[in-house]
Amino acid sequence: MRWLLRAEGLVVLAAALLAYARYGNGWGVFALCFFLPDLSLLGYVAGRRLGALLYNAMHSYVGAVACLSLAIASTSPWALSMALIWLAHIGFDRALGYGLKYESGFAHTHLGTIGRDRDGGAEKRRGIS
Repeated sequence: MRWLLRAEGLVVLAAALLAYARYGNGWGVFALCFFLPDLSLLGYVAGRRLGALLYNAMHSYVGAVACLSLAIASTSPWALSMALIWLAHIGFDRALGYGLKYESGFAHTHLGTIGRDRDGGAEKRRGIS
């Protein structure tokens, strides 16, 4: 199932890039704004619960698609660009395997555990290095 969710992210990334190429406000704006959703990681300074909440709020398709809907309804080219960049960022993260976070820790995501210790330390427990 994980590969399907990562493929889904890749498709969202590709679609957002294609739409941005046609309707966006230039690749300089794209480059400046692409990692803005990652500022939500600062929530982890205040703890895992707030960190996960803020990260998930900025990395859920719900907010990005709502922004896209408002952009289309308002015919605002800037709002459309921001929505497409936001969607591209989420798709990029998902394609790389970075999912929505659980409160138990940054490495625990809906796509599985990320980072060096992906198997929860099982290799160390078995004596494999």
